[in-house]
Amino acid sequence: MASEYWGRIGDELTHKPLDRALLTALLEQTDGLGPVADLGCGPGHVTGWLADHGVRSVGIDLSPAMVGIARREHPRAEFRVGDLLRLPAEDGEFGAAVALYSVIHLEPSEMRAAFEEMRRVLRPSGRVLVAFHVGTEVRHLAEWWGLEVDVDFRFFETERVIGWLKDVGLTVEASLERTSHPQEAETRRAYVMARRAD
Repeated sequence: MASEYWGRIGDELTHKPLDRALLTALLEQTDGLGPVADLGCGPGHVTGWLADHGVRSVGIDLSPAMVGIARREHPRAEFRVGDLLRLPAEDGEFGAAVALYSVIHLEPSEMRAAFEEMRRVLRPSGRVLVAFHVGTEVRHLAEWWGLEVDVDFRFFETERVIGWLKDVGLTVEASLERTSHPQEAETRRAYVMARRAD
């Protein structure tokens, strides 16, 4: 799946102007704070975009195959294999973090622990940008792009995600929702930006 995934979504930021604008805003607010982590980076297209925009970026993904492709395609960035619930990073290592559609593979019971990890690896005043599908459903795929898989996509209500972020001590600064682009699955999407205050 990793190779197929890269082939289909490796250039997706080219048709996502809002994503690019939010990433740019994140970088402007992170200036001087340190490197940026891309959590659940997949084949590293967002990590690579960050590196191309002049910051040290570190992609982290559970899949060694995804990380292998990311290292090959984005040599200017750093990549690590790791779990969102046990990030391979030091306390306060990052000035910012992005988690774009990676928390959708977690159980609701795991969300607080994932956000605690994000807070742990952020420096004071560091920010995190989280994106996810809006709703309450779980979509299970046994077949994806002609390949056999076993994967769940969990949708979350925006206020629930905001609540989890606040529960771990992050200050929510902004949230917004949008409809899907023609090239995307037809879901409503949300973005939440939060800051570590201490």
